[in-house]
Amino acid sequence: MGGIISHAAAPPPPLLVTPEIPPHGLPLAGAIPTEKAEGNKSENVDWLNLPCPVSYDEIQRETMMSLKPELFEGLRFDFTKPLSPKFSLSHSVFMGSLEVPSQSPETIKVPTAHYEFGANFLDSRCMLFGRILTDGRMSARVKYDLTDSFSMKMNAQLTNEPHFSQGMFNFDYKGKDFRTQLQLGNNSFYGANYIQSVTPHFALGGEVFWLGHQRKSGIGFASRYCTDKMIATAQVASTGIVNLTYVQRVSDKVSLVSEFMYNHLSREVTTTVGYDYLLRQCRLRGRIDTNGCIAAYLEERINVGVNFVLSAEIDHWKKDYKFGFGMTIGEL
Repeated sequence: MGGIISHAAAPPPPLLVTPEIPPHGLPLAGAIPTEKAEGNKSENVDWLNLPCPVSYDEIQRETMMSLKPELFEGLRFDFTKPLSPKFSLSHSVFMGSLEVPSQSPETIKVPTAHYEFGANFLDSRCMLFGRILTDGRMSARVKYDLTDSFSMKMNAQLTNEPHFSQGMFNFDYKGKDFRTQLQLGNNSFYGANYIQSVTPHFALGGEVFWLGHQRKSGIGFASRYCTDKMIATAQVASTGIVNLTYVQRVSDKVSLVSEFMYNHLSREVTTTVGYDYLLRQCRLRGRIDTNGCIAAYLEERINVGVNFVLSAEIDHWKKDYKFGFGMTIGEL
């Protein structure tokens, strides 16, 4: 939630996101030696060779993938055509509704439709993604590994609307048992974070940021505990955000997820529970929160490289109902 805490103070306009496709018992005679071996292993931890943790802005990656899929309303069609092992072109058509920010409690939607053209380059050291839409918006994402430990990332979006274009540069360094990142963005945004493995399963980190355009600064702290069966995270920031998440891996195909979010400034509290079910031919994700919002996202693999997508979100309190379906052909 490194990015969540920072953006809570000054949320920038959303970048155009390129979809990413993610990812028993023993007999009693063998149980006793196993427990003894685990005890010896915990006593013989090499504290000078701890594992490298995940980056600070990916502390909650499992939670985000399960609870916050790319929900949409309307029709979506995505087609990716590879031209070489490293280069491909993508085409996307969307027809549906978009919500317009409003101070009234009622949800205001505007019909919209657009076509998106993209180019993708994937290499062992370099990733390039470019997108352009019929409404004039353009976006780009770049990731380049300068060395095995040092990498650079860039995200940019250009729009016709004033003050909505944005850019962000990230410089990441990966150590043996730590990671650190420096962030530079438009509107005089500066940020830095650091995360360190404390034990083989536990990591602690912190971040600072300064938004010169609004003359706001903040500091945050985070922790992550990860084993083969569960992942727990906790984050707190001076912006008044407290966030707790927990992921329980019931099996190789089923995960249960929960999230607690508290905003001290607005006194808002939200608790969300969800599931992530991976079947042989499909992946089903769903959630429900204390605001009465229910959502589900289904990806069905019809054939190799052909996926059918169903999206649904129901908010009874706001009387807002979103349903979408789509087709995805080809993979990056």
